[in-house]
Amino acid sequence: MKHAASMIVDKDFIISTIDNRLYGSFIEHLGRAVYGGIYEPGHPQADENGFRQDVTKLIQQLKVPIIRYPGGNFVSGYDWKDGVGPKHLRPRRLELAWRTIEPNQFGMNEFVDWSRQAGTDVMWAINLGTQGVEDARQVVEYANHPAGSYWSDLRTSHGYRQPHAIKTWCLGNEMDGPWQIGQKTAVEYGRIAYESAKVMKLVDPTIELVACGSSSREMPTYPEWEATVLDHTYDQVEFLSLHSYYGNPENDTATFLGRSLHMEDFIKSVTATCDYIKAKKRSKKTMMLSFDEWNVWFHSNDADKKLEPWQIAPPQLEDMYTMEDALVVGCLLIALLKHSDRVRMACLAQLVNVIAPIMTENGGQAWAQTIFYPYMHASVHGRGKALVPLVQSPKYDAKGITDVPYLESIAVFNEEANEVTVFAVNRDLANPLPLEVDLRSFGQCRVIEHIVLENQDLKAVNDAANPNRVVPHNGGNAAADGAKVSATLSKASWNVIRLGLN
Repeated sequence: MKHAASMIVDKDFIISTIDNRLYGSFIEHLGRAVYGGIYEPGHPQADENGFRQDVTKLIQQLKVPIIRYPGGNFVSGYDWKDGVGPKHLRPRRLELAWRTIEPNQFGMNEFVDWSRQAGTDVMWAINLGTQGVEDARQVVEYANHPAGSYWSDLRTSHGYRQPHAIKTWCLGNEMDGPWQIGQKTAVEYGRIAYESAKVMKLVDPTIELVACGSSSREMPTYPEWEATVLDHTYDQVEFLSLHSYYGNPENDTATFLGRSLHMEDFIKSVTATCDYIKAKKRSKKTMMLSFDEWNVWFHSNDADKKLEPWQIAPPQLEDMYTMEDALVVGCLLIALLKHSDRVRMACLAQLVNVIAPIMTENGGQAWAQTIFYPYMHASVHGRGKALVPLVQSPKYDAKGITDVPYLESIAVFNEEANEVTVFAVNRDLANPLPLEVDLRSFGQCRVIEHIVLENQDLKAVNDAANPNRVVPHNGGNAAADGAKVSATLSKASWNVIRLGLN
């Protein structure tokens, strides 16, 4: 048969024990991510803190382990002190990154309260654009020091006796970008990141730090930026960041579906750069990666150009995601899992309204976009050990990408649940793809369920009028025979095959 694919997985061939933070997300003070997204006092479903419970319930379904906050480009002009203390004393500021008004009614303490309700940890980004070393020291002291110092006692006076105990911190955001407030050269950034890291760890030695890599692989300084920054910061940081967004402005679906191969190349080249600096420094430490901005983003570009500046929480970056976008997000999740030995954290950017899996109406409903489903399936069922996928698949060539396999797949072994989950995308836009998975080392298995996300219209979206146009079903035909599983993957589909082990 011309179109057929196979995969062998062995429980002894392990890529990694997956860090749950691989399924993180991101909330920036941008558009309606905060105001009208997670926080909308007066909404019928808001609690006494103004936190929208309909939104929180959707986020809880995703089991998001960590959320990066408060930016993004926003953070490079942000003074975190504007967002703490009595709300009536907080200043309104011109927010220059996105040219809006920031009312500062939601800040660190509100976000920590909200994150606990949502069941997620905080990844706090510090401002290394307009701020620097002293501010980095102060914010860690305010957040994490128990008591008995100026900033920790100020936190107590704001009603938070217990430290927030924020474990993960980003040293700025996209500092190589000309769009960034306080853009720096690699040497300038490397120096300030090193000095900031030093004082932050003097305040709290238990924290982990993420240094900024290039804001995209298209930057003219990439990957020299990574090498220079790590030359300065290698001994002080645990992670280097990667950012990448994918779009389909030319409406070339076959090429769009192959973009995850670009993500894999990006990860490999950054890994190689990190290992070069490790060798140069004769270090025993291996640098891990934080892919802390990734998603599909292109639908809203034209609408954003037409927005009037200096509004509070205008509808910015509100991509309405299609079925084909969900397939790409599924492929990108599989790419992250295939490199989870080095990519220990990642953040789908962003979480609500702004290029997000969840959309809301101000005063109205909240719903799941198409990309919500592969993200949820990976986060819920992709915990455990990522296994090396030995895949045989027919391939195709697309614009600028050759040898794109029709099958994109990986398996995850959850020892605790005694389950193997196969995630699989059929990139073929015209034909179903027969698949055989050989689980020879696992012995007998049974199919728990075969979830499928598909739609005849690849441009179909979920919106307020029809929030359930694109939803998964349990009608997949996977069947087990001993240690072999066979299934037919529908054309252009995302598949989750859950297997119980006897």
